[in-house]
Amino acid sequence: MTREPSAAEPANPPKISFVSLGCPKALVDSERIITRLRAEGYELTRSHAGADAVIVNTCGFLDSAKAESLAAIGAALDENGKVIVTGCMGAESETIRAAYPHVLSITGPQAYESVVNAVHAAIAPPHDPFVDLVPAQGIKLTPRHYAYVKISEGCNNRCSFCIIPRLRGDLVSRSAADVLREAEKLVAAGVKELLVISQDTGAYGLDLRYAESTLGDRQVRAKFIDLARELGSLGAWVRLHYVYPYPHIDEVIGLMAEGTVLPYLDIPLQHASPSVLKAMRRPGDQEKTLDRIKAWRAACPDLALRSTFIVGFPGETEADFEFLLAWLSEARLDRVGAFKYEPVAGAAANDLGLPPVAAEIAEERYRRFMQHQQTISANLLKRKTGRHLHVIIDKAGTTVAEGRSKADAPEIDGKVYVASRRPLRPGDIVLVKIERADAYDLYGTAA
Repeated sequence: MTREPSAAEPANPPKISFVSLGCPKALVDSERIITRLRAEGYELTRSHAGADAVIVNTCGFLDSAKAESLAAIGAALDENGKVIVTGCMGAESETIRAAYPHVLSITGPQAYESVVNAVHAAIAPPHDPFVDLVPAQGIKLTPRHYAYVKISEGCNNRCSFCIIPRLRGDLVSRSAADVLREAEKLVAAGVKELLVISQDTGAYGLDLRYAESTLGDRQVRAKFIDLARELGSLGAWVRLHYVYPYPHIDEVIGLMAEGTVLPYLDIPLQHASPSVLKAMRRPGDQEKTLDRIKAWRAACPDLALRSTFIVGFPGETEADFEFLLAWLSEARLDRVGAFKYEPVAGAAANDLGLPPVAAEIAEERYRRFMQHQQTISANLLKRKTGRHLHVIIDKAGTTVAEGRSKADAPEIDGKVYVASRRPLRPGDIVLVKIERADAYDLYGTAA
């Protein structure tokens, strides 16, 4: 027996297909757009061919990302014809129009209202948006047990390799009450892990002068340490991403040591050589950074540190690169990613007058970097064998489930493969005895 649609629910609601490219910050933008459209009665579909329109949320940070975005737009046009473009590459609308003059609309990042208006122009909303078609926490593109929480937009830093401030503007923080209300809804809906993101998480609230906002019957400050403490009180894992090593970041290590937030810090260091960091317009005293890392680990022995680095930056010499490898050997970071430098149109690095690093040399340094860090990672993970770790399950299996420890963020870090006699479901947090390790992953049995 089939249910008849109500008067407020048309038999054939308009369908929207969605492509979300780029970083987790862009994913949050996509979730906001999708939530709004779903509230208005649009249906989401995975098929471009069967959709009434396609939205492509683009990435425009690197040339390779722009190429991926243009390819996604082209594929959507081939399969559908009605394509709405938004996201970071939307700030370069002339490039998109030159390649695909027939896209319906192009908007830049965070232009939620413009995207929705473009959808309305393509196909009218089916009913009044006050009809409740979405859960309180909104529509999420991540699995149900974890969610990204974006606490600010934009960035006040002016790194020479980056055009994010030009694409997304200067720092604009959300009020603490607004962030916490969103987080409360997510946890109430069953989210077990909150991943805090922004372009510069440690700068949160600076633009607001750390102003208080009203949450229930009390006031909360828009300050990094206050927000971390408040989020940690909600009962979910709280993971901090994109944290520049400002002096006040030391304060959050105490929250990690006491278990309020996860002992995990994602710090984009980018390099270690003072001359390269100066050219990048980044903090350049890595000796002090090493001292701070030692102090952090003394205060919180289980602290996991992740970072990303760029090899092949203009002017990088072999001596600079060897300095980076030596620094990594001393820092012994738990999780490390690397990128080969790509020139970005409009970035200040293009005008530094520094000699470019040949592509084959950048590739060779990248391989050496990854091999060097692989040895460090393997040694650090081997030390975890025999220990019992809490693991959040991401994927069920007949005999072995796939999960992550407190030291692992989804998609970018390692995994824990968990053998279990009982069924384990996504979102379960289980105690696991670690029995072996390789260069990136752990293997164990549920206790």
